[in-house]
Parts: sequence; structure tokens; C-alpha cells
Amino acid sequence: MTKQFDSVLVANRGEIAVRVIRSAQASGYRTIAVYSEADVDAPHVALADEAVLIGPAPVKKSYLDPQRILEAAERTGAQAIHPGYGFLSENAEFAQACVDAGLVFIGPSAEAIDLMGNKAAAKRRMLDAQVPCIPGYQSEDQSDDTLLAAAAEIGVPIMVKAAAGGGGRGMRLVTTMEEFIPALAAARSEAENAFGSAELILEKAVMQPRHVELQVFGDSQGNVIHLGERDCSVQRRHQKVVEEAPCPVMSPELRAAMGAAAVAAAKSISYVGAGTVEFLLDADEQFYFLEMNTRLQVEHPVTELVTGLDLVDLQLHVAQGGALPCTQEEVGLRGHAIEVRLYAEDTLNDFLPASGQAIAWEPPVGVGIRVDHGLFPGQMVSPFYDPMVAKIIAYGEDRATARRRLIRALRQTVLFGISTNREFLIDVLERESFANGEATTAFIAEEFPDGIQEASPQERELSIAALLHYLQGEESGLEERIFDDALLTGSTGARTIDSSFAYFVDGDLRPVSVRSDGLDSYTVKIAESQRQLELLDSSREGYLRVAIDGWQQDVAYCFVDQSAVALQSRGRAFLMTNELALSAADRDAEGSGAVTAPMHGNLLALRVAVGDKVSVGDELAIMEAMKMEHRLVAQIDGLVSVVFGVEGEQMAAGAVVLEIEPEEG
Repeated sequence: MTKQFDSVLVANRGEIAVRVIRSAQASGYRTIAVYSEADVDAPHVALADEAVLIGPAPVKKSYLDPQRILEAAERTGAQAIHPGYGFLSENAEFAQACVDAGLVFIGPSAEAIDLMGNKAAAKRRMLDAQVPCIPGYQSEDQSDDTLLAAAAEIGVPIMVKAAAGGGGRGMRLVTTMEEFIPALAAARSEAENAFGSAELILEKAVMQPRHVELQVFGDSQGNVIHLGERDCSVQRRHQKVVEEAPCPVMSPELRAAMGAAAVAAAKSISYVGAGTVEFLLDADEQFYFLEMNTRLQVEHPVTELVTGLDLVDLQLHVAQGGALPCTQEEVGLRGHAIEVRLYAEDTLNDFLPASGQAIAWEPPVGVGIRVDHGLFPGQMVSPFYDPMVAKIIAYGEDRATARRRLIRALRQTVLFGISTNREFLIDVLERESFANGEATTAFIAEEFPDGIQEASPQERELSIAALLHYLQGEESGLEERIFDDALLTGSTGARTIDSSFAYFVDGDLRPVSVRSDGLDSYTVKIAESQRQLELLDSSREGYLRVAIDGWQQDVAYCFVDQSAVALQSRGRAFLMTNELALSAADRDAEGSGAVTAPMHGNLLALRVAVGDKVSVGDELAIMEAMKMEHRLVAQIDGLVSVVFGVEGEQMAAGAVVLEIEPEEG
């Protein structure tokens, strides 16, 4: 008999923890959050009825430590654990440990997780269940000779895949047999490092397919249904970027066939709870089993929007032993939903994850818009965790409406202080092939063959930045006041003195001047051109409505420091640094000798001690963040006067690591 529960511990963080807690609370459950030292102020902690500190920031000492999670459950009297996704959600040992501790694990059985977590074993089970599978090799003999013979029989192109894990790690595409042995070695090494298992499978590569997955749900009475499909074809490095429901090319007949295969897959392992069966769909509408995810998916909101079901609430229901509330015939799909993942990452630097402080954060609102996030203004986006900070989802009565709403929502999304992929997502959604529903897994490679290009600020952005810096100076009183003759004689007319600024654009320094023409009216000069700006509304903090030569527009902005302002105009964001102010600041700081952390991260090594003599360019320390190292070097000659940093400890961006006393003379 299934154990009943009225309290749920959410063994996760970020937006999925917030998502689960809200649904659980709406159904009357007492909710318990867990958090690391880095997440003490996180939204999921404040939202839960109770919260327990489970360790320091590194995931292996907190969110990935099963014992700490179980101890938190025992301490708070939690009766069930929801794992969310990621972390321990597909850890069969953790699922079993929950059951052994007398807790309800809100997910499938440990046996189902274990079986489907291994691609080789899963594929063998799917073949037995007569689920269409890609031709390949998934047997236990892992010798090079056996794999080479299997590859020759399959024929190129071939995908070499790690049997354990996913996310594109331990995966190689082989297009010629000469590439096979090197690809085998590389995939083995990566798989061993990522998943602790070097086992591989081989599959015939399906070129330019669609990635289509079926949401399945099972209950403890043996009922299994599917809730329609999601198209997740737009991917980067095998990581999903855009997800939508339904699939743009789905027919009722194809949905019925794929749905039946997904249900058969789930039934073959007596599946209970939410799961996803993933398929590759080729141009001839032939589909092949790819893998099964034994948890709630990141992209589950699009299914919720087109079905009207709360999947988390449904998880809680079947975990209590309840039967599915509807039959397959009663499941209907209405309208269209598209989701994008907002990541803290540097799109211009090969999409490397970014960390830092979310100086300003305002998610979009509007008809058909849903935002799942766990972020607040001022929050530090830590280098310890997944860089996804929010999911932005749009719903419409048809695909075109959903797409337009999502583009508008992304243009309205404001996140200053860290680099994000927001503009890249807009570019993806605006591409003609995506608008036409033609995207395959080759979409990003085809549409962005030269990578992501940085948008340069135009005269519009230069004018806005200069106006903002001008207003900043006026408000703070830092700008030097120079009175003209009219003011000296008692006139209240506008000043005629120009204020000068300068910004780098594509490597060139562009001088800009601003002159006040009267109340809320300004003349901006850029080289030989001149623009008239009128400040229409500045009542809302962080926003302006400004007219540029009579063209009104809204601008979001945030001052990063005295010299730099982040602004967002017509959906594009720019960081504009007034080089004149920066030069002045540099002159003021000349010879200070303070060496600061350029990013939030670990101080790996200190190369100097107090009293050491250093010269310009000497290596002083090494910091690490997001698995990348950064070397701190001396900018002046002198003696190390004080050391604040401690090896192995975390340092916030801007924190002083050490100070150098300049040499006299």
C-alpha cells in the first residue's frame, strides 16, 4: 500500500524548487526547502514553509550529498521528497535510500531509474518491447575490435555515445571509418570522467532529424498515458535551447503512433510518475527511440499550457497512490506553447557560463506569458550551479501568436549585471526557418555558421548613454557646475555649456556631447550629426521614456558604476562605458596597488606573501570560476603590504586579494 504524506521536501534549488513548492503549497502540503551557503537568500528558501541548510556551496557537499538531504528530511519530519530535475533526480541509489528511510520518493522506482539510466540496457529493453530503435550496437563486449566490426556493419555516419549519462558528453559523430578509433578513445575518456563508466553504444546517425519527445504518466494501478509531444529540435551541443508543444509537423496519425510507442516503453518497466520518452523523427516520418528521462523535464511548462494540467500536482497525486484522473481519450491539446531557457552565459565567448550579480532583474509580463525563475534583483548568480536562471514561456491560440508573444517577452526581459543568451534567443525565434516550423537539430549550425555576432551600438544608443551619464552627473552633483553669463546676471535660462563623453564603438572612440536646451530637452552631438532628445518620463526607477528626434521609445537602464551604464533599447542590451570618466577614475586610483578579484570564484593559489617585492607583470595569484582559471598579475612595482585572500576560499568579484605598496621615487 502506498504511503500517504502531507509534507514534501524539495531536494533542489532555483526555478524548479520554486515551481514545485508553489504547486505543493497550492494543494495544501507543508513544504521544506534545502539550501547551500550560497543560496541562503534564494527565493526558494523564502517561499518554503521551512528551510534547512545542508552545507557549503559546492554541489557535492550540499545538493548532491544524499545523506545531507535525508538528514534534513528526518530533522523536519518530511514524509516525501521531490527531487526536481538534475542533481539527484535520476539517481537510483538515492531513490532507494528514500524508500529505505520510510520516505515517499516522488518519482519512479529505483529499478526503473537504473534501467533507463543506461542507454545500452534501455535500448535492449525497448527492442524487447518492440519500440522502434535506431540500428546500432548495444552489447556488453566493449573491445575495440568488436566495436569496429559493429561500426563497419552499421555503416557511417555513426554516433558513438556514452551508455551512462547524457547532455552530449561522451558523444561523437563519426563520418568516416578513419575517424572511428580516435572518436572511440575520446568518447570513452569523456564518459569515464563524466559518469564513471566508459561503456559505449553505437547508433546509425540520423542526420538532420527533429528531436521529438512524448510526455508520459503512469500510476500504481498500471495505467499509462501520454500527454502529447514536445519538439526540442533547436539544440546547441546536444543541449535544448527552444522547446514547443505541439510539434509543428505532427499529424494525428503520427502522434498516435509515437504516443503508443512511448506508452509501450513506459509500461515495459512498470513506470509510475512523470517521464519523457525521446525520439528522433526523420523527414520521412520514421521515428526512433533515443532515451527515456525518468523525471520531470525542464520543458514541462509547454505541456502544461497546451493540456491545462499541473504536472507537479499530478506527480504528487500518483505518488500518494492515486489513479490517473483522465484516460488517453480525454487528453486534449489546445493552442501552442514555446519555451526558451534564459542562461547566464557569454554568447560571444563560445557560450561559456557566466556568474556575477544580477544588478537588475525584471521578468516580462503579459497575456499568455509565463516565467519560471528563482532570481531576485541583487542576487549573486553562483559559478557552482547550472547557469539557467529562468524559463520564459509564451502561449497562444496558434504557433504564430505564441512566437510573437515570446519575442516581445524577451525584448521586455531585463537582466543587468551578467551576460545572458537573451538576444541570441530573440535571433533564433526571428529566423525564417524557425518561424516556418522547419527547424531540425542542425538548425543552429545552419543558421549561425559564423557563430554569434555582437551588435554594435548605433547613434541612438550613444545618444541615450550620454543622456543617462549627463543626468547621473546632474543628480549626484558630481558634474562641475559652470555658470554662463546669463546665470551670472540672474537669468534662469538653460545652460549652454556642453558636457563631453566618449564611448568605444568597434574599437573607435566616439566623442559625444550633451547640452541642456531647457526643461527635459537636450541636444546631443556625435561627430557632425546632431539629435534632439526629450525626456518624457523618468518616474519609474530604472526606466526612461525618451523621444529621439520625435521617435519615442522606452529604455531600461542600470548604472554599473560611475563610468558604465547598462541600457536596453528596442530589445538590445549594451554596456556603455564613458571613457572620459573611466580615465579620470584611473588617474585618481593611480598607484593604489590594490589587486582585486575580477570574478566570483575560488582562490586557487597565492604566489606571494607580505614583504615580497614584485614587478609589473609578475603573477600574484590564480583564481578559478566555472572551471576556468584567471591569473592575477601586478600592475605596479612595489612591495606586497597586505594579503587578504586565503587559498581555497571563495572571493566575491571586486574583493581585494592583496595590496602592493608602490616603490618610492
